[in-house]
Amino acid sequence: MNRLAQFQATLDTYRKHGWRLERVLMCPRTLAELQSALPSIAAAAPPAFENVVTREAAFDAMWFARASRAGREAWELRLVSDPPYALFEVFEQDEAEEDREDVRREMEAKAGMRDEGGGMKVEEAEGSEQ
Repeated sequence: MNRLAQFQATLDTYRKHGWRLERVLMCPRTLAELQSALPSIAAAAPPAFENVVTREAAFDAMWFARASRAGREAWELRLVSDPPYALFEVFEQDEAEEDREDVRREMEAKAGMRDEGGGMKVEEAEGSEQ
């Protein structure tokens, strides 16, 4: 399955369970694939996946959010990889956005380092297929 199809399949699963797509992170190789799939008119703008502007990262991932109990909000960072990997956090209703952003940055750092115990990062694994 190509990377964009893997993104779409992951998105479909999360939407089925009430999650909404908030952010998209793509490694350079996946971003290039997305840009080549876009019409030439859209290629000049920052690339978007499902109307969400993408941000370049060292790995492929999507941020999802949905309402949680007691007015809280759940966020999940889901790596688009095999095997699947996700990090989850629940934010309090009165938690400052700056504090939430700090937690999300920490989660992205953890996700980017998840394979340092001997495995490869997503982009490195893709480069070895050539």
